Amino acid sequence: MTEPLRTDLHPEVEEMLEEAQTTGRPTAHHVSPTGARQLTDRAIEEAGLLSDPEPVDGDVADYLIDGPDGDLPVRAYTPDDRGRHPVLLWFHGGGWVRGSIDAADGVCRALVNRTGCSVVSVEYRLAPEHPFPAGLEDCYAATEWVAEHPAVSLADPDRIAVGGASAGGNLAAAVSLLARERGGPDVAYQLLGVPVTDAAIDTESYDENAEGYGLYREDMRFYWDHYLENDLDEANPYAVPLRARDLSGLPPGTVITAGWDPLRDEGIAYYERLAAAGVDVTLDHYPDMPHNVISAVFLREELGRTPKAYETMASRLRDAFDLD
Repeated sequence: MTEPLRTDLHPEVEEMLEEAQTTGRPTAHHVSPTGARQLTDRAIEEAGLLSDPEPVDGDVADYLIDGPDGDLPVRAYTPDDRGRHPVLLWFHGGGWVRGSIDAADGVCRALVNRTGCSVVSVEYRLAPEHPFPAGLEDCYAATEWVAEHPAVSLADPDRIAVGGASAGGNLAAAVSLLARERGGPDVAYQLLGVPVTDAAIDTESYDENAEGYGLYREDMRFYWDHYLENDLDEANPYAVPLRARDLSGLPPGTVITAGWDPLRDEGIAYYERLAAAGVDVTLDHYPDMPHNVISAVFLREELGRTPKAYETMASRLRDAFDLD
């Protein structure tokens, strides 16, 4: 990288983070998994993301599909053009412990409106009730379903992308690895937003951004402890993509990182591993932003840099699928 890893924090984001700290609201590692989910629900409600959502010109519909362990909820966002479109499978963040298709609704609406792609959001099973690899297998099953039932989401099965933010970025990277190893579906693009790629929690970016910037070091320890059942899973590349021996033959993609994010260094490391393996990959780095650069809550704010993350993701997808 030629640009700095970390510059001054965006002033409006800094103000938001300071306001958040004055509320005394706990972060994930201070509560139970149930409590962490309640924190997410409260944030969605306070931001008005469900009561006043961004309109979609096409359709938004919920479905139950066949998952590895019964019904698997998905939400399909389709453009108003009734033709076949590239489709993005979106996997929400939340440390594999919290999050939902409702929490991801704002992001998905923003992406379908800015890309012309269909978007399918996946309500994968959460840890600790369903530890690794349950959520991953749900995401893979949903990707297979889109490929096998393209008419439901107006999808072109030859133009499938996978993407997500944070833990969702981890799942998107892992689905790409699984698809390569299992021989399909044919993933054409991976969009990895501030992805979790390593379980070590020992990088310089963890030391720089250990607390106070949205995602805390101890939050990630909390998430990993609930997601993985044993220490052996820390060597499993489908849980920890940076541990994969071979990244060649994976789909092209984009990795998004942020300067004030504990996950910054592992995201950059995964980008560098992909590039070294011959994958056509782009790094989009925001040195003045925290981990939640792709948070749907930020769509409600007038932040000069934050909306750019959405425009960047949309631009990468449009370029990948020749939509401009």
